[in-house]
Amino acid sequence: MKLYVAHLYPRLMNLYGDRGNMICLRHRCRERRIDLEVDELDLGDRLDPKRYDLIFMGGGQDREQRRVAPDLLNVKGEAIREAVEEGVTALAVCGGYQLFARYYHPASGDDLPGLGIFDAWTEHPGEDAPRCIGNVVAEWRGGTLVGFENHGGRTYLGAGAEPLARVRVGFGNNGEDGTEGAVYKNAHGTYLHGSLLPKNPRFADHLLLLALRRRHGEVELAPLDDCLEEAAHAAAVRVASARR
Repeated sequence: MKLYVAHLYPRLMNLYGDRGNMICLRHRCRERRIDLEVDELDLGDRLDPKRYDLIFMGGGQDREQRRVAPDLLNVKGEAIREAVEEGVTALAVCGGYQLFARYYHPASGDDLPGLGIFDAWTEHPGEDAPRCIGNVVAEWRGGTLVGFENHGGRTYLGAGAEPLARVRVGFGNNGEDGTEGAVYKNAHGTYLHGSLLPKNPRFADHLLLLALRRRHGEVELAPLDDCLEEAAHAAAVRVASARR
C-alpha cells in the first residue's frame, strides 16, 4: 500500500515542531511497510486534488499567515476544497486551522479570508488581550488528546462545524465553550501543537486509517509497540492536570 501526502508550506508554517507530525506519520507507516510519499508544496505550487490521500498544514505567526493566505486561497484553495469534499484526510494546526476556516480577524491589519472548509471563524480580541497559552487535555473518542497551545485568536464554530474534542484542561478554540478544533468530513482542525501526533498515537492512526481506507478499502493497521508514546501521553496529562 502507498499513501500520498501534501505538506503545505513546511518552512513557513512550522511552529512548535509541527513538522514532527510528518515524522510521526512516516515512522508509523514505515513500521507497517506502508509506502509514504510526501510532496512539500510551497508558495506558487499547485495541488492536484486527485493525487493526495492526506493534506497537512502546520501553524505560523500572523506574519507567516499573511504570506501564505493569498496563495492558499487563490492558488491551492479550489483543489483543497475539492479534495476534502472527495473524502481526502486533512490535518490543519493552529494558523493552518484558522485559514482552513472562514476567516481570521487579526489584532491589527486586514482580515485574512480562509478556505471555508470549516464553518468557523477566528477573532483576535486585541493586542492587549491575554493569549491562550499552555498545555491542553481534551476528551476525544473515549480517550484524550494532549498538546500545547499558543494563540491569540479565538475560534468560534458555526452550525455546520463539529468540534474535534472537548477541553478538559486548557483553552481550546476560545476558552469559553469547551470546544477544541473542528471536523468536517475527514478534515481536522486543531490548536494542538506538540508535536501533536507523536504524543497521540491513537489520533495518528485514526488519520492513517481514514486515508488508507479511502484509497484501499477496509484495511486494518497492524498494532505497534506504543509504550513510549503512551508514556509521553500519560506524562502530558499529568503535567497539564497538575497545573489546573
